[in-house]
Amino acid sequence: MPKKRAIVETPQRKRTVVYIDGYNFYYGRLRGSSHKWLDVVSLFEQIIAIQDPESSIQTVKFFTAYALAKFATHGQASIEAQQAYHRALALRHPERLEIVYGSHSHDKSGTLLPTYRAGEPFDRTIQSRVWKIEEKQTDVNLAIAMYRDAAKGLVDHLVICSNDSDAEPALKAIREDFPQLTVGVITPIRPATGDTRHRSISASLSRHAHWTRQSILDSELEASQLPDHVPTNKKPIRKPGHW
Repeated sequence: MPKKRAIVETPQRKRTVVYIDGYNFYYGRLRGSSHKWLDVVSLFEQIIAIQDPESSIQTVKFFTAYALAKFATHGQASIEAQQAYHRALALRHPERLEIVYGSHSHDKSGTLLPTYRAGEPFDRTIQSRVWKIEEKQTDVNLAIAMYRDAAKGLVDHLVICSNDSDAEPALKAIREDFPQLTVGVITPIRPATGDTRHRSISASLSRHAHWTRQSILDSELEASQLPDHVPTNKKPIRKPGHW
């Protein structure tokens, strides 16, 4: 009689979803760098493969807001660059990338705030009128998305890329309500240099995580750049000159 083959079961990989706080990611890690033409799916595949090799990224959810030309460094060119970047990402990863938009708000007549004076104590009676730009809905959109994915049983491994303590209540609730899930935190800052850091790390997020990655390396960003020309059915999307 022929020998029966042994049945080898392949271990099921953890369904992993990455939630990126786009504003925090940009200002914490990308601003001022030459790495803004970034393939975020490729980047987090690199990092997750190191942090938890049993994981498989199902979706990367990118929470951001439309740029405002009047406040952007390059004006209308910044709007066009953001649009080109988001189109390029969507074309590269049509099944695995989701971009969720919030909005910006500002007081059109300016906002009165106490004036900073070096070496002087705080005095609310001395005020200056400033442009105060606020990103709206991103924090709420991100928190709701994480909790709903957990509640629907769509994820085994939830990873947030943020250094914003506003996400702490959502992580705390997820750990309490869905203890079977693995939670990871990736802090979008530069690595420490000597005894100093470019920015401090939010301990409140790490408190509710199974693992924390405390920085993102330049080499990881360099290895995850989109091609300068992303092909489409018509004209290719070109990397913006100021990016």
